[in-house]
Amino acid sequence: MVRALMIKIHEALVSVVPITLIVLAATATPLVTLSQHEMWVFVISAVFLILGIALFNVGADMAMTPMGEHIGEGLTKSRRIGILLAVSFVMGLLITIAEPDLSVLAEQVSAVMDGTTLIWFVGIGVGIFLLIGVFKIVLQKDIAPILMFFYMMLFAAAALLLEQGKGDLLPLGFDSGGVTTGPITVPFIMSLGVGIAMTVGGRNADENSFGLIALCSVGPVLAVMLLSLMSGGNDLFYELPDYSIDAHLGDEFWHTISEVMADVGRSLLLIVVSFGILQFVILKLPKKKLIQIMAGIIYTFVGLVIFLASAAIGFMPIGYSLGTQLAENGNTGLIVFAFIIGMVVVLAEPAVHVLNKQVEDVTGGSVTKRSMMIALSIGVGVSIGLSVIRIIFNFSVLYYLIPGYLISLGLSFFVPKLYTAIAFDSGGVASGPLTSSFILPLAIGACVGLNGADNVLYSAFGVVAMVAMTPLITIQALGFRAVVSERVRRRAAMARILAADDEQIIYFE
Repeated sequence: MVRALMIKIHEALVSVVPITLIVLAATATPLVTLSQHEMWVFVISAVFLILGIALFNVGADMAMTPMGEHIGEGLTKSRRIGILLAVSFVMGLLITIAEPDLSVLAEQVSAVMDGTTLIWFVGIGVGIFLLIGVFKIVLQKDIAPILMFFYMMLFAAAALLLEQGKGDLLPLGFDSGGVTTGPITVPFIMSLGVGIAMTVGGRNADENSFGLIALCSVGPVLAVMLLSLMSGGNDLFYELPDYSIDAHLGDEFWHTISEVMADVGRSLLLIVVSFGILQFVILKLPKKKLIQIMAGIIYTFVGLVIFLASAAIGFMPIGYSLGTQLAENGNTGLIVFAFIIGMVVVLAEPAVHVLNKQVEDVTGGSVTKRSMMIALSIGVGVSIGLSVIRIIFNFSVLYYLIPGYLISLGLSFFVPKLYTAIAFDSGGVASGPLTSSFILPLAIGACVGLNGADNVLYSAFGVVAMVAMTPLITIQALGFRAVVSERVRRRAAMARILAADDEQIIYFE
């Protein structure tokens, strides 16, 4: 156990140190000035962030991944497809309702729609889409046509919002897709898909195991858009949060910790209770396995509390401060910094490591963790750089999203289906909690520095949607490169055969 933890700490160091060094390097330039107090809080938060990621990854390996795989495998083997679909819907609903990010979203839109209605509506939407995803795995259907159909529905809803003069709600609607892809739900839902796909079998079991995250990310976007269409108001009230470094320190420190513990505990409790019921009725796992899973849940809880608290206390205020200061010192530096920080921030997303490990395991090493990480880093870097350009010139996020999704869906016809399924899952995983607690405040700070606080919803929001979209292109481009390389190798081999000297051929009579 100690050895496994040390390995995870080393991986977390590689993930967090680059973003920490980049921020500290920026403070050495005339563009950014941080007080000594802010610097110390940020550095200490980075240290705890490393510990939190390491503990979380150990817990995911011990508990979250095995739980999902056992549930998927056990229910599929029982041949009770109705129960499998019902459990999928209920799990999707309950896990989504417990997501802390969803409560934050509900508060942001409370001026035009009821927060409780939104939470339940989104939860039902995720439950339905998880059910659709499981049904897709059981029937062994291709993910690309399904996603194409639902994305066309998304853009149709977006057109209706624009027609009704509610365009300011679009970025928030697309950002809402990230609320279902939190660090708790990603390992569980992905492993659920793997467990079902490997039990169902078939020639395409590997690629069939991916796609649940992608489908579950569609539900919240449709839910927010539909509720926006039904809402009476056209203007959404947005109150700028307190991004000062002391907002979560002093008397507020323990309040922040207790809130994070309550949110994480509620999310984990729903998964554990559901797993316990299925264990008693269907799974019947041995005691030794249950002890391992319970220990993993403790690691997951402690690691996630440390991670989320560190992000809220140290990274959120610094992200906002960087955005405002860089915006005040010229557009070029802001764009370059946004691209660089985007390339490294994805390294620190805990669920990304779970995804990369699972991709490498499922594909037998044909898609390596290193190639996945490079593709994700480039994609997220480009997305945040483009988002800053949008903030500077103040245009709609649809000018990015519509061409981006058309390109990604078009690529799906030319690359192996495995890459398409992995790419669409990667988009949801990349837009994790650190994106919300560091990149989004950075974008809000840049927007305030350039345009003031009145335009935040229209210009700053949408960055999470961009982070979720660009990996679809970069990872499928990775698959396209693999296809082209294979064809080039085959042609070269055939050319060598045809060019061979006939005199060197030995004839047997």
